[in-house]
Amino acid sequence: MPKTYSGLYPQIYDFETLYNAYLAARKGKRYARDCLEFTSNLEENLIDIQNHLIYKTYQCGRYREFYVYEPKKRLIMAPPFRDRIVHHALCSVVEPLFEQAYIYDSYACRVGKGTHAGADRVTEFLRKAHKNWDKVYVLKADVSKYFPSINHNTLRQLIRKRIRCRDTLWLMDTIIASAADPDDPDPVGIPIGNLTSQMFANIYLNELDHFAKEVLCIKYYVRYMDDFIVLHHNKACLWQWRREIEEFLSCRLRLKLNRKTGIFPASQGIDFLGYRIWKTHRLLRKSSIKRARRGFKKLAREYGDGSIPVERVRASVVSWIGHAKHANTYRLRKKLLGELVLRRGR
Repeated sequence: MPKTYSGLYPQIYDFETLYNAYLAARKGKRYARDCLEFTSNLEENLIDIQNHLIYKTYQCGRYREFYVYEPKKRLIMAPPFRDRIVHHALCSVVEPLFEQAYIYDSYACRVGKGTHAGADRVTEFLRKAHKNWDKVYVLKADVSKYFPSINHNTLRQLIRKRIRCRDTLWLMDTIIASAADPDDPDPVGIPIGNLTSQMFANIYLNELDHFAKEVLCIKYYVRYMDDFIVLHHNKACLWQWRREIEEFLSCRLRLKLNRKTGIFPASQGIDFLGYRIWKTHRLLRKSSIKRARRGFKKLAREYGDGSIPVERVRASVVSWIGHAKHANTYRLRKKLLGELVLRRGR
């Protein structure tokens, strides 16, 4: 039986916890209107949140909804600033308790992990697999419509395997239900845009991780949120694992794999975490290169008409270089940066 935890709630509404949560929530948003309004009366607003939590009168505010279109169309549901503070406070106390149960090779939204570490691990696994076997095959899979498909009742059950504190469970249940239809007896879906949604998503698919490692005994397995890859020399074994994973996801988590899920030779390269990965080298996705070109043209256009300062251009370019440098992209970086010409008054 996993270790369970109680008596957590006072840590969540502790004033220092809430203040640190405020600092975390304002990162990158210090000049946003809702952040400025909250900061203008900081102590009183934090005490107000604290009182609502203490007396369990806290209610989630209305989400701000908008779409993003890169790399695909997704509905983002951004919570109000005060709710982001509550989410940070909750995660700061609860997330480390779940972190203890995660496998090493889960790379999304975890300290010390991330896309670059995940890509490095895939490269490491490819090299080890090619040393052991003459031919290596890949099962590359992702969960279909993952965030909209997470079942609330199943998620609550998984949370209760580790959390016993009733007040903390009340707060977590409140956040889970914040975007659901109150009349739906079996609601599904958590909002993309919540810090807590990232934590809930990891808790949910941690079940798959342990099934893959402990029941199927898969050695070369890497997951990043709803995408995962498996390496093996036996194609038939990968097909069998795929069937067992699909059955587990359907029966245990009420999820299904995307139709793009497939099995292919590793020699084709693995399209994963924004890169195309081989045992010897790594390239950027072609779609990523196209997006970078479009993005650079947009930056030059906006800088030319004076709508953005040069600092904004520099920050975007440095961010892209940071991602591109983790692949064999010297010539590509030189070419794309050479195409970026900044002129005012265009």
